[in-house]
Amino acid sequence: MNKAKVVTLSLQHLLAMYAGAILVPLIIGDAIGFTSKQLTYLVAIDILMCGVATLLQVMSGRFIGIGLPVVLGCTFTAVPPIIAIANNPEQGITDVYGAIIASGVIIMLIAGLFGRLVVFFPPVVTGSVVTIIGVSLLPVAMNNMGGGQGALDFAATHHLILAFATLLVILLVYRFANGFLRSISILIGMVVGTLLAITMGVVDFTPVEEAPIGHIVQPFYFGMPTFDASAILMMTIVGMVSLVESTGVYFALGSICNKNITYKELARGYRAEGLASVIGGLFNAFPYTTFSQNVGLTRMSGAKDRVVIVITGVMLILLGFSPKLAAVATIIPTAVLGAAMLAMFGMVITQGITMLAPSIEKSPANAMIAAIAIGLGVGVAVVPELFVNLPEQLKMLTSNGIVTGSITAIVLNILFNMIGPKMKEDNHSL
Repeated sequence: MNKAKVVTLSLQHLLAMYAGAILVPLIIGDAIGFTSKQLTYLVAIDILMCGVATLLQVMSGRFIGIGLPVVLGCTFTAVPPIIAIANNPEQGITDVYGAIIASGVIIMLIAGLFGRLVVFFPPVVTGSVVTIIGVSLLPVAMNNMGGGQGALDFAATHHLILAFATLLVILLVYRFANGFLRSISILIGMVVGTLLAITMGVVDFTPVEEAPIGHIVQPFYFGMPTFDASAILMMTIVGMVSLVESTGVYFALGSICNKNITYKELARGYRAEGLASVIGGLFNAFPYTTFSQNVGLTRMSGAKDRVVIVITGVMLILLGFSPKLAAVATIIPTAVLGAAMLAMFGMVITQGITMLAPSIEKSPANAMIAAIAIGLGVGVAVVPELFVNLPEQLKMLTSNGIVTGSITAIVLNILFNMIGPKMKEDNHSL
């Protein structure tokens, strides 16, 4: 494979994951109320850490790295918990990073055992959790489509024009394009939406003008981490769900690369994700997981050489050292971001449904597990004050919809599928 082709393929991988990579810090920074300078740093460090996490995973060392052509980015699974912890009056941003670091360490410690623990995370559990996460994120997308929650001109005509124009571009590209262009349909929609916003005179270039060309990354940029038990529990559950999703990606890539994935290799992959989260927490970034869209790109291109992904990782690191380039992402209008979020979060929901469908079809017990877990998880997200009078020890499990839904799904799966006699099939309709 010649050098030009390698670089082109690497750039394709970067573009395929870029929209997902920048959306996470933009969503979190906006929800927490970061300044444009803080948001620029958050985007830059996230892009840089995506590169670091990718390089950790693509290597094949004795203890870390699964050695497959896999690209890592921040998991959307982590977005609602991070926002909830940061905005909790009794917690804060330093608890977010303490939880990310601690959960990363826990993931590294249990990596060798997770092959046995994965029995507690069958599709009915992970599908329920992913569905809860997607539904929990939708209000963020809808508020942003209107210009942002609390905006003085919320739902103004120009916000709606930008949001639905962006959504239309995403849909048209996804419908009529093929291959690589389809994989970056959301990124194309964001670019077109921003260009339209520029012609409408609603884009502020000040963050780009004020951002330096380069910077030195700084550990503990938002303060020294603090460690809160409920926050750590929440992020550890997120990490375990991400590992289950990553396991599927590992096996998919193993099939593409004609490589048999052993338990030792899985453990190295899990440790790499845990280490990436620890490093991300130290530098105030996020937990990282495999990006499935890049698996599709690998299958489509047929390029299995890890050097392609190594160059992608290096590109991401170089981009992360340039706040000027990172600041470009921060000027994307809120309404445009909202449309992109709607598409991506909707895909998260459909991913959860896809995971659930075979399990529900197979067993009425699984239908009840998913119904109660999703119902409680989304219900707590909508009505968080329901458990406000519980003792502090129990509030740790009921203060966040994702934790409540996850624990409910795990417990009900044990009750219905792992202990006692199995439920008999019931073919009678309700």
